[in-house]
Amino acid sequence: MNETTARATLADDLLKARQTATCLPLPTETHAGFGIEQAYELADDIRHRRMAAGEHVRGYKIGFTNRGIWPKYGVHAPIWAPVWDSTLTLLDGTEATLRLAGLVQPRLEPEIVFCFASSPRAGMGEAELAACINWVAHGFEVVHTHFEAWRFQAADTVADFGLHGRLLVGPQVPITSFTAPGHELASVKLQLMRDGIEVDKGQGSAVLDGPLNALRLWVDAMAAQPQHWTITPGDVVTTGTLTDAWSLLPGQHWQTRLSDPRLSGLSLTIEA
Repeated sequence: MNETTARATLADDLLKARQTATCLPLPTETHAGFGIEQAYELADDIRHRRMAAGEHVRGYKIGFTNRGIWPKYGVHAPIWAPVWDSTLTLLDGTEATLRLAGLVQPRLEPEIVFCFASSPRAGMGEAELAACINWVAHGFEVVHTHFEAWRFQAADTVADFGLHGRLLVGPQVPITSFTAPGHELASVKLQLMRDGIEVDKGQGSAVLDGPLNALRLWVDAMAAQPQHWTITPGDVVTTGTLTDAWSLLPGQHWQTRLSDPRLSGLSLTIEA
């Protein structure tokens, strides 16, 4: 089987696993030489297939920006993947309900989310990049994996849709509300509660020294990839979890509190 045929077969398997909410073997263990380069080529093939099927890219997720969780998952560099119209929800307020149907081993990640007003370019500093942003918000990314027991290598996570399941975005704050957005967002503290009890806490600086810096590094890294995925006005980008990722079960009620009053905490109820 040549490389193109093998990639097409693996894309078929991953899309079927997504459709049926089932697990499959790790590409790094079943396909010789499968690494990051091959994973992004596969992700690009899948991206084109999903667009051909009628889905629309609404932005991107940046994953594994929190260095504190790298040892737990065995991944030691950020990854990224598209966010879709079928996975993105811009909330009307601060409360939401999430159904777990279609998700495999889902976990919750509280994050800082940006929306672009204009397209950035590689090499920008934080101030230049901030000038390209329309708004910032707090959001929940729901990550999941089609690999058993959350065991994988970095290339597997890229192949597995970047582990992206859903993105729920809270009230939007104009970036102009911040006088020094890089510093202010890096300083934001977050408390994560489940059923009224604190289970974790984090700070914006956990994601590559701050959400805006994580965004800057991602813009540069994605521009260097041969796939040349574009960033367009209106794209929503979530920058990585401020805490560990927490398993989701029906009946749970999750809540966040943030130290910056401009960013609203969220409340999320989990249903089957």
